[in-house]
Amino acid sequence: MYGDWSEDEMATLNDAGANSGEFDDALTNTLRPLSDCFLTVRIIKSFTFRTTKNLLLPHVDATKMTVGQLKDLCREQVKTAPGFKPYRTCELDTLKLYTRAHGHKTMDLIINHETDDDILDDDNATLASVGIENESEISFFNRALYDEYKANPQQAW
Repeated sequence: MYGDWSEDEMATLNDAGANSGEFDDALTNTLRPLSDCFLTVRIIKSFTFRTTKNLLLPHVDATKMTVGQLKDLCREQVKTAPGFKPYRTCELDTLKLYTRAHGHKTMDLIINHETDDDILDDDNATLASVGIENESEISFFNRALYDEYKANPQQAW
């Protein structure tokens, strides 16, 4: 027995799921089209104290939405969504790609500060044109605080 499931029921679930061969070779970033991406936006309040909260965006059209529109959407969600009250005073002005699906993550759990090549500067560029795909993680933060943290990456917690 597996909780409320019998061994036969578990075998049936496994045969119908990941072991069925239907998705064996498919990567999660290719299972959904660019017109229906699932994005995780890491809203960062403090780099020093690792204060961050994930904003989940399940149906983003990366072929049409621009970087500027994503910023506006995230700001609106932070203003209105429950659980983001401590983040409403943050001045969020910069997006940076943290990782793509099946990509490597850095040792720094708050942000990838190894390179600034992943900062999304062009507000008019579509998300797809800057490399955003399904299951991407993006950081949204205050640029001045990021530059200060990058100069002295100390954590206090």
